[in-house]
Amino acid sequence: MNAAGEAVAAAQLGLRRGTHEVLADVHFSVPRGQWLAVVGPNGAGKSTLLQCLAGLLPCTGEVRLLGKPLAQWRAAERARALAWLGQWQPLADHVRAFDAVVLGRLPHQGWLSAPSAEDRAAVERALHAVHAWEWQGRPLGALSGGERQRVLIARALATESEVLLLDEPLASLDPPHQADVLALMRAHAARGGAVVSVLHELSLALAADALLIIKDGRVLHHGECGNRETQQALVQAFDGRIAVHEVAGRFAVLPRVEIHTPQ
Repeated sequence: MNAAGEAVAAAQLGLRRGTHEVLADVHFSVPRGQWLAVVGPNGAGKSTLLQCLAGLLPCTGEVRLLGKPLAQWRAAERARALAWLGQWQPLADHVRAFDAVVLGRLPHQGWLSAPSAEDRAAVERALHAVHAWEWQGRPLGALSGGERQRVLIARALATESEVLLLDEPLASLDPPHQADVLALMRAHAARGGAVVSVLHELSLALAADALLIIKDGRVLHHGECGNRETQQALVQAFDGRIAVHEVAGRFAVLPRVEIHTPQ
């Protein structure tokens, strides 16, 4: 991967549903080699933003992928350059885990072509990366929610795209596997790729390089996770109901809880 230049960017991005302005004047850029976490309250427009970046929604403004307007990309080329993990992606319960991950290789295959040796090797690497190889032959219906989520992450990894767009990748995962996925995102960025991930786990989001804080469909703040201004903006986005603490060299976000002692 080439570590220089812009990976994905939005300029004056907007989207309306009826009279409701879901996104308004969203502007930011993610360079190659960076992991950006998108955070904000429920209903802020985070998932909608990721869908716009992936070209799945007809937004106003412009999205650029690897320096070129998204609209100018051919579908197959875009699918090789950008991998998408959304929420609640439907897959039939009878589909084997291995075959589900093979779907991530479709942009690399010819029409009606069988998976090549290279495709199968990419699938195996992705399943090993999420510690799912041992049950690659099991149907999705026989997996737990967390195991199924790891298969979906493997499918995105198998695409071997420069840009990963991941909407709540940590959903249903236990803490050790959450740590594994964080390490995968960090490693992808370190190789010169770029990651944009929507995260509700605010303490884990602060492990990213930068935060994009969204509130009411607008960018409240975009900055490095370690900056005090970024952390203050994060508290502001949640109306002061959280606090950021430094613990053992890392940042942790805790809710402000008022405990009333019975009289």
